[in-house]
Amino acid sequence: MTAPTEETQAPDLLYSEAEEDLRAAVRALLADRSDAPAVLARVESGTPYDPRLWKALAAGIGAAGLLVPEELGGQGASHREAAVVLEELGRAVTPAPYLTGAVVATQTLLALGTPDGPVAALLAELAAGRRVAVLAVPFAAPAPDAAQPAGVVAGRVEGTVTGVADAATADVLLVPTTDGLYAVETGAEGVAVEPLVPLDLTRPLATVTLAGAAGTRLADGASAVAAVRRGLLAGAGLLASEQLGIAEWCLTETVRYTRERHQFNRPVGSFQALKHRMAQLWLEVVSARAAARNAADALATGSPDTLLAVAVAQAYCSGVAVHAAEECVQLHGGIGMTWEHPAHLYLKRAKADSIAYGTAGRHRGTIAELMELPAP
Repeated sequence: MTAPTEETQAPDLLYSEAEEDLRAAVRALLADRSDAPAVLARVESGTPYDPRLWKALAAGIGAAGLLVPEELGGQGASHREAAVVLEELGRAVTPAPYLTGAVVATQTLLALGTPDGPVAALLAELAAGRRVAVLAVPFAAPAPDAAQPAGVVAGRVEGTVTGVADAATADVLLVPTTDGLYAVETGAEGVAVEPLVPLDLTRPLATVTLAGAAGTRLADGASAVAAVRRGLLAGAGLLASEQLGIAEWCLTETVRYTRERHQFNRPVGSFQALKHRMAQLWLEVVSARAAARNAADALATGSPDTLLAVAVAQAYCSGVAVHAAEECVQLHGGIGMTWEHPAHLYLKRAKADSIAYGTAGRHRGTIAELMELPAP
């Protein structure tokens, strides 16, 4: 990479005071309403989402409108602040449609240009937390620019999309079609949302079937393609912050447990082999934080290196989250293998995230292409 110039400034990887204040507010809310026992109980009940928690996060704290301009009722913040929210949601493995709704869907709408008419109205609803919109593409899309467009027959949307994250809790589906981008109400005639059995029970998936559903056309074909790509790029970049939160919790919890657990009258964390493993994990988490922050800053500032920053973050952070969760399960010993301990939720979230918006291998291919290197 070239040295920073006047056009390409060095990224700011540090957290501002406002970002730390936001973190404190979100962490306090989640500690009160979405601690490990609460998440485990809701997942086991089959209803992972807590509408009251979402209302407090989205409207009370204003997290849902961080990316939305103030003139549309949002906070007028940036991807850096949204990344902080996702770090905390990852740390608490909270079931909430924040990544899919407040980031991907919102960014897609913002990428359509100057909001007006139905786009502006929908953005205002999303920013206020009154509604949730989800982009109707597979969560395990092969890359940030990939989508499965539905068709349009006689002005109505037809098609099936499998593996749409958070579709079951959405009020509006943003459906890419061969004719543009449509907003379709989930309760409209001709719309069926069938829950699937996902690996990660904290982020439900569903198959969306559209059989002649009426929708509002928000953009034409070319504009829709560009907007969807921008939305998925933001999702991939900020997913790294969620993965960072997962890894940080796993490391912190593992260190705490190995300090308290004793064998041979010594804390197991004092054994050299375990020290080395946790030290290595700490180095990986620190590097993941730098990569995730770089991606968030690039998205926030519109850096010309955004594609590269996002690809680097995803290529690295997904593996770190999985490794941290695996170490958390193993170093907790027998209790880490039980359903009563939340470690399995973190492992499943990390594994599911590792194939979301492009695998690490796909992102490494992007890096190779951007840097004109031989593909891995």
